[in-house]
Amino acid sequence: MELFYTVRENISLDSAKLVIDGDEFHHLVRVLRKKTGDQILVTDGNGLRCDVRILDVGKKSLEGEILDHAVVERQKTRVTVALSLLKAPQRFELFLEKATELGVSTIIPMITARTVSQPSSERVQGRLDRWRTIILSAARQSKRYYLPKLGELLPFKQVTLLQGFDLKLIPYEVSEKAPGVHCAGKNILFLIGGEGGFTVNEVQEARNAGFYEISFGKTILRAETAGIFSVAFVRAQLLGEESQEWF
Repeated sequence: MELFYTVRENISLDSAKLVIDGDEFHHLVRVLRKKTGDQILVTDGNGLRCDVRILDVGKKSLEGEILDHAVVERQKTRVTVALSLLKAPQRFELFLEKATELGVSTIIPMITARTVSQPSSERVQGRLDRWRTIILSAARQSKRYYLPKLGELLPFKQVTLLQGFDLKLIPYEVSEKAPGVHCAGKNILFLIGGEGGFTVNEVQEARNAGFYEISFGKTILRAETAGIFSVAFVRAQLLGEESQEWF
């Protein structure tokens, strides 16, 4: 059964009703041709899971009856990836899609010393809107009840100063340190550079801020591949844990 999203303000558990509008309404009704009487899964993107029967389809929104609901427990392991903007926007968008499917918790677009693409604030806002759409589509496809958070565009220095993480990692192409870190149950931040990677000064700055330098192997990965691999690396560890925590 397909999963759809609506904001928490559109859900009334007391009256057992909800509304879906905007792009989700368009996808549900215009693309998938859902109609009155059909049953769907709906979430607020923050763990609420609702079994819903469509009651009425209007021109711009639909109303549904909540047949049952539950709260899905949030995973203990959290993965944040700060990735430099990339010269080719479609490569950054590929990262967004695949990282969402793999279970990333937060994505932070970042500006580093070697970031080629540095758009104006107006263009950044437009990109953020498009990126949220890509994340929503990937989350819908992979049936995620917690939507990844998309942070604002931040400079490298500001990202290194972020607090609240149990483990802070900076994959670095010249490093020979194997990623022998235990990720399960931790809140993890990965720093991923763009074309040309990080400068020596940036790596030192990250070390000074408490980041642990690791290697992703002897071959050089594209930036978007390294970002995807970061999330997959954690997910692979979780599949081997006795707790079988899944993203």
